[in-house]
Amino acid sequence: MKKEVLKRFKKLFEQQKANVLYNDKVIRDDFAVSGDDRMDDVDQASSDVEQSLRMRLRNREMLLIKKVDEALKRIEEGTFGSCNSCENDIELKRLEARPTATLCIACKEDEERREALSADGRRHKSLGAVLPRMG
Repeated sequence: MKKEVLKRFKKLFEQQKANVLYNDKVIRDDFAVSGDDRMDDVDQASSDVEQSLRMRLRNREMLLIKKVDEALKRIEEGTFGSCNSCENDIELKRLEARPTATLCIACKEDEERREALSADGRRHKSLGAVLPRMG
Protein backbone atom coordinates (compact mmCIF):
# COMPACT_ATOMS: atom_id res chain seq x y z
CA MET A 1 0.00 0.00 0.00
CA LYS A 2 1.27 3.49 -0.84
CA LYS A 3 2.78 5.59 1.93
CA GLU A 4 0.37 8.50 1.42
CA VAL A 5 -2.62 6.14 1.75
CA LEU A 6 -1.17 4.66 4.94
CA LYS A 7 -0.58 8.16 6.33
CA ARG A 8 -4.20 9.06 5.56
CA PHE A 9 -5.49 6.00 7.42
CA LYS A 10 -3.11 6.57 10.33
CA LYS A 11 -4.38 10.16 10.66
CA LEU A 12 -7.99 8.92 10.47
CA PHE A 13 -7.38 6.34 13.22
CA GLU A 14 -5.63 8.84 15.47
CA GLN A 15 -8.54 11.28 15.03
CA GLN A 16 -11.12 8.55 15.75
CA LYS A 17 -9.27 7.59 18.91
CA ALA A 18 -9.05 11.22 20.07
CA ASN A 19 -12.77 11.69 19.39
CA VAL A 20 -13.71 8.59 21.39
CA LEU A 21 -11.52 9.63 24.31
CA TYR A 22 -13.03 13.13 24.24
CA ASN A 23 -16.56 11.68 24.07
CA ASP A 24 -15.79 9.43 27.03
CA LYS A 25 -14.80 12.46 29.09
CA VAL A 26 -17.95 14.34 28.02
CA ILE A 27 -20.14 11.36 28.90
CA ARG A 28 -18.59 11.10 32.34
CA ASP A 29 -18.71 14.83 33.08
CA ASP A 30 -21.99 15.91 31.50
CA PHE A 31 -24.13 12.92 32.36
CA ALA A 32 -23.16 12.36 35.95
CA VAL A 33 -26.25 11.85 38.08
CA SER A 34 -26.29 13.38 41.52
CA GLY A 35 -28.18 11.81 44.40
CA ASP A 36 -30.49 14.84 44.53
CA ASP A 37 -31.82 14.03 41.04
CA ARG A 38 -33.39 10.78 42.20
CA MET A 39 -36.50 11.86 44.03
CA ASP A 40 -38.96 9.12 43.14
CA ASP A 41 -39.28 5.79 41.36
CA VAL A 42 -39.79 7.39 37.94
CA ASP A 43 -36.63 9.48 38.31
CA GLN A 44 -34.76 6.37 39.47
CA ALA A 45 -36.00 4.36 36.48
CA SER A 46 -35.03 7.15 34.10
CA SER A 47 -31.61 7.37 35.67
CA ASP A 48 -31.14 3.60 35.37
CA VAL A 49 -32.06 3.66 31.67
CA GLU A 50 -29.64 6.52 31.02
CA GLN A 51 -26.89 4.69 32.92
CA SER A 52 -27.51 1.55 30.87
CA LEU A 53 -27.32 3.49 27.61
CA ARG A 54 -24.10 5.19 28.72
CA MET A 55 -22.56 1.82 29.55
CA ARG A 56 -23.53 0.39 26.15
CA LEU A 57 -22.07 3.43 24.43
CA ARG A 58 -18.84 3.19 26.42
CA ASN A 59 -18.54 -0.52 25.64
CA ARG A 60 -18.96 0.18 21.92
CA GLU A 61 -16.43 2.97 22.07
CA MET A 62 -13.93 0.79 23.93
CA LEU A 63 -14.32 -1.85 21.23
CA LEU A 64 -13.70 0.82 18.58
CA ILE A 65 -10.55 1.97 20.40
CA LYS A 66 -9.33 -1.64 20.50
CA LYS A 67 -9.92 -2.01 16.75
CA VAL A 68 -8.25 1.34 16.04
CA ASP A 69 -5.22 0.38 18.15
CA GLU A 70 -4.97 -2.93 16.29
CA ALA A 71 -5.16 -1.10 12.95
CA LEU A 72 -2.45 1.34 14.02
CA LYS A 73 -0.30 -1.62 15.04
CA ARG A 74 -0.85 -3.22 11.60
CA ILE A 75 0.21 0.05 9.96
CA GLU A 76 3.41 0.06 12.03
CA GLU A 77 4.07 -3.62 11.22
CA GLY A 78 3.40 -3.09 7.52
CA THR A 79 0.47 -5.52 7.41
CA PHE A 80 -2.38 -2.98 7.21
CA GLY A 81 -4.60 -3.66 4.21
CA SER A 82 -3.71 -7.34 4.06
CA CYS A 83 -6.41 -9.95 4.71
CA ASN A 84 -5.84 -11.90 7.93
CA SER A 85 -7.21 -15.04 6.31
CA CYS A 86 -5.91 -15.27 2.73
CA GLU A 87 -3.21 -12.56 3.00
CA ASN A 88 -4.41 -10.90 -0.24
CA ASP A 89 -4.84 -7.14 -0.34
CA ILE A 90 -8.10 -5.76 0.99
CA GLU A 91 -9.67 -3.48 -1.60
CA LEU A 92 -9.23 0.23 -0.91
CA LYS A 93 -13.01 0.78 -1.28
CA ARG A 94 -13.61 -1.71 1.53
CA LEU A 95 -11.02 -0.04 3.76
CA GLU A 96 -12.55 3.36 3.07
CA ALA A 97 -15.97 2.02 4.05
CA ARG A 98 -14.68 0.06 7.07
CA PRO A 99 -11.15 1.20 7.91
CA THR A 100 -10.67 -1.38 10.66
CA ALA A 101 -11.50 -4.31 8.33
CA THR A 102 -9.15 -7.26 8.67
CA LEU A 103 -10.73 -9.51 6.03
CA CYS A 104 -11.18 -9.06 2.30
CA ILE A 105 -14.72 -9.24 0.90
CA ALA A 106 -14.44 -12.90 -0.13
CA CYS A 107 -13.14 -14.04 3.27
CA LYS A 108 -15.71 -11.92 5.13
CA GLU A 109 -18.52 -13.45 3.06
CA ASP A 110 -17.16 -16.94 3.83
CA GLU A 111 -17.10 -16.08 7.54
CA GLU A 112 -20.69 -14.82 7.41
CA ARG A 113 -21.83 -17.99 5.60
CA ARG A 114 -20.22 -20.12 8.33
CA GLU A 115 -21.97 -18.01 10.99
CA ALA A 116 -25.30 -18.47 9.20
CA LEU A 117 -24.86 -22.23 9.45
CA SER A 118 -24.26 -22.18 13.18
CA ALA A 119 -25.78 -24.85 15.40
CA ASP A 120 -28.48 -22.44 16.61
CA GLY A 121 -31.22 -23.46 14.21
CA ARG A 122 -29.18 -22.59 11.12
CA ARG A 123 -29.81 -18.89 11.74
CA HIS A 124 -27.32 -16.08 12.02
CA LYS A 125 -26.33 -15.70 15.66
CA SER A 126 -27.27 -12.02 15.77
CA LEU A 127 -30.89 -12.82 14.86
CA GLY A 128 -31.51 -14.49 18.20
CA ALA A 129 -32.70 -17.95 19.11
CA VAL A 130 -35.75 -19.57 17.58
CA LEU A 131 -38.37 -20.15 20.25
CA PRO A 132 -40.54 -23.28 20.02
CA ARG A 133 -44.19 -22.74 19.15
CA MET A 134 -46.70 -23.38 21.87
CA GLY A 135 -49.85 -25.24 21.44
